[in-house]
Amino acid sequence: MSDPKNPNIDKRSTPQYALYQRENFWKTNTGEVPPFNTEPGKLEELAKAKLTEGGWYYASSNAGQSYTHLANRQAFFRHRIIPRQLVDTNLRDTTTTIFGHKVSAPIGFAPIGINVIYNPLGELPVAKVAKELNLPYALSTAGSNPIEKVAEANGQGPRFFQLYMPHDDELTVSLLTRAFNSGFDVCILTTDTWQLGWRHDDVATGNYAFYHGIGADLGLSDPVFQKRLKEAGIDPVKQPNEAGAMWIDNVWHGRAWSWEKIPWLIETWKKISGGRPFCLKGIQSVEDAKKAVEVGCDGIVVSNHAGRQVDGAIASLDALENIVAAVGDKTYIMYDSGIRGGSDVLKALALGAKFVWVGRLWVWGLSIMGEAGVRHVMKSLLADFDILMNVGGFQNIEQIDRTALESYPKAYAMIAERSKL
Repeated sequence: MSDPKNPNIDKRSTPQYALYQRENFWKTNTGEVPPFNTEPGKLEELAKAKLTEGGWYYASSNAGQSYTHLANRQAFFRHRIIPRQLVDTNLRDTTTTIFGHKVSAPIGFAPIGINVIYNPLGELPVAKVAKELNLPYALSTAGSNPIEKVAEANGQGPRFFQLYMPHDDELTVSLLTRAFNSGFDVCILTTDTWQLGWRHDDVATGNYAFYHGIGADLGLSDPVFQKRLKEAGIDPVKQPNEAGAMWIDNVWHGRAWSWEKIPWLIETWKKISGGRPFCLKGIQSVEDAKKAVEVGCDGIVVSNHAGRQVDGAIASLDALENIVAAVGDKTYIMYDSGIRGGSDVLKALALGAKFVWVGRLWVWGLSIMGEAGVRHVMKSLLADFDILMNVGGFQNIEQIDRTALESYPKAYAMIAERSKL
């Protein structure tokens, strides 16, 4: 808990997020209660109770038997934080800089599509909260609002555009141009989703929003795609299922890109954006990380799509260690997959990531209580991280390095049922 009269508060470069703990403790004195429990397991249970079956399945389903999802969490357990004592952390600083943006913490809103199945307003409340907290927001190409509306909700917040690249160069250029003109000044190409992984619950229930006329608004609002619909004789008002399918089939479902296309995409984005950064998301192998550096990527996101794409894959945190050792001094390395709390953020940073993306946590918050739910979850995560820096003896992000951890050998037990970790 934090003293709101602490004289150090006004001298800190970022808000004392730890005060959010005190705020929640104090609520019962004024007849209030905290919004909801943000312990990850309980958060997930609350979201499941709120969502439709389809919404729950799409948010929670993993590839195959969920072994990659399990591995992501197990990998965090083998690293233990070594707290330092009697360190003056009163003026601790959680800020960092990412691609020229000074942000409140090394934590961002990961790109997640079809937010409208979690809340009727879709991405809009999420983008709004990201701006309030001065954390980067990444909009998915599979978003359920037009790019321009999301930008408006985000105001002057730092925002990036995550690209699923269409098999239509004119459409790709249109999307990137719209994104940059709307203030999305970093492009992140996701490389691990040419086709959805086999997710049993979704397949068993025919649970795919795009094929049922839901969630394709980002694509349907594009002038080039509107032209393609007209050419195909599809009326999006009268044939929403066919229009949604045509949109998503253009960027997913079996047609892969290769390294040969990346130089064109980088050149195209740089021309549109005046040289702003280009990154790849989904990198897991050292060879791919080296190739990303070789072709001129400004950054990479080490990610296995939270276990939703390849079942039985390497844990993303283990991949991070390997990749940092190989190219950590050559590109800006970010981390994604399996973050559940402040200690996970710290561990990823200690293992060499410069920045961490969070996804499912804020999706659960959005599902439970809309804008207020997203705010509560992310303020709680910031408070957790701020308090951890305080009690762990870290004065700033730069001090979080490999010496902060004691690590144990990889010895992951196989569990035959889906993990609830």
